[in-house]
Amino acid sequence: MTTGAPPPLAPKRSRARTFVPLAVAAWLVLEIWLLTVVANATGALTVLALLIGGAVLGATVVKRAGRRAFRNLTTTFQQAQAAAQTGQAPSPDGRTGAEDRNGFLMLGGLLLMIPGLLSDAAGLLLLIPQVRSFLGQYAEKAVERRMAAASPGSLQDAFQQARIHRPDGKVVQGEVVREDASQGPRRPEEPRPPLLP
Repeated sequence: MTTGAPPPLAPKRSRARTFVPLAVAAWLVLEIWLLTVVANATGALTVLALLIGGAVLGATVVKRAGRRAFRNLTTTFQQAQAAAQTGQAPSPDGRTGAEDRNGFLMLGGLLLMIPGLLSDAAGLLLLIPQVRSFLGQYAEKAVERRMAAASPGSLQDAFQQARIHRPDGKVVQGEVVREDASQGPRRPEEPRPPLLP
């Protein structure tokens, strides 16, 4: 008779993996139904004009948001380089583009480019700065809650440790290795020394 560990249990399927495909399928059916209703009411050319206009507007928004994001990124790098040359930490208040919410602006452009009237309405909502600001604050709080609830050693814990709240308050975890320590035999109660490369 052999004894061993019980077989590992199958991981529990998350709610997102169950409901996201259903939500996407329902959204697609609703989009197609809405397009046919509008086409029957106003004509196929009107729907075609709406779809083409949404795609053109979405491409313009994505291009503009991409340029703004690149400009903010280069400005941030220039500020960091100037701060490194002067020996001072860059101030968090000097960050540019933090309130632009370019990610939500790009998402709005992508939603406008996707054919469909519901996605166009959602994309137009994301073009409003107040909506982007509200969604950005909500997303930041949700990420902070998830990071605070992360178990030690998880991927979320690694991201939490990598985050920098203040450039001058960053804590780097490490281990001190002494080169001058004797390399003789160690006693069993001593901790094992780290491996050297």
